[in-house]
Amino acid sequence: MTVTTPAPVGAPVTGGETKAETRGDRPGTSRGLPSLGPEGTRLLRLLDDTFESWGVTAGARPMTMPPLLPAADLARLDYYDNFPHQAVVATPLDLDRRATEPFSADTGHFPSAALQPASLGLPSASCYAVYLDHQGTRVADDTLVTVCSWCFRKETHYEGMRRQLGFRMREIVAIGAPDHAESHLADFTTRIQAFAAALDLPLRKEAACDPFFDKGSSKALLQRLTPVKYEFLYEDLAIASVNTHRNFFGDRCDITLASTGGPAFTSCVAFGLERWLSALTRRHGSWEVAREAVLDANARLRAGASGAAGPVI
Repeated sequence: MTVTTPAPVGAPVTGGETKAETRGDRPGTSRGLPSLGPEGTRLLRLLDDTFESWGVTAGARPMTMPPLLPAADLARLDYYDNFPHQAVVATPLDLDRRATEPFSADTGHFPSAALQPASLGLPSASCYAVYLDHQGTRVADDTLVTVCSWCFRKETHYEGMRRQLGFRMREIVAIGAPDHAESHLADFTTRIQAFAAALDLPLRKEAACDPFFDKGSSKALLQRLTPVKYEFLYEDLAIASVNTHRNFFGDRCDITLASTGGPAFTSCVAFGLERWLSALTRRHGSWEVAREAVLDANARLRAGASGAAGPVI
């Protein structure tokens, strides 16, 4: 997800997201690797359980995906063409060169000559692994999967829970017929807006322009004319998004529909968990008040759903 007009580095953080609460005094914070204490961890788990339950209620299969993916697979999905500024790769040490190319305590780096060629990628979104896991398969028209994975993005700077090198993203992914992919986003847009209202968390929905397609292609022009991604922002921070990819991943991963044999269409709903922590503590002032707000919102939405034709959460 994208943060628009981010606060400058070092800008004060209001509400509950204080240095102590996000463990901002730890050395890793400035490198985008902060830790969470018990209260923050408890709230993060509650949020993830909430979002996962939305997917399971809708019929999604919970799955666990690997933390790394073959760089060749991500390249086949145009990831390194479209998101080179965010890409992070991983590779083992070259043991034959370790003695002559040692780790430098002065720079904190291994020299590139001490590394094997980078063949593993750290994905920036959870859904990539879902599409690769389904490659070469035939799926039902109404397939749903939910996953929560560590994601990684190189940023120009890092800031508390708002902008991190490594973070957790819960996604609910639709694979199937075009109307299934479209209705998935409509349904979850309603859920997100109802949850935010119950939380007293004012969100605004804005079109985004993350280029899943090559910027010079006809598909890119279609994307600009008909947005494929909408973000839900608290203040200037995108904490959730709904994304349609049409048949892009169905084509690239050879995912076909059992009903027609044609390429599957895909869409996903994404929640940046740490960003939700930031928004909730900024809004409500502390971990405990934020947690009570989530519990109360869940209870009220469940009570409202009990008298409705279909579930709200």
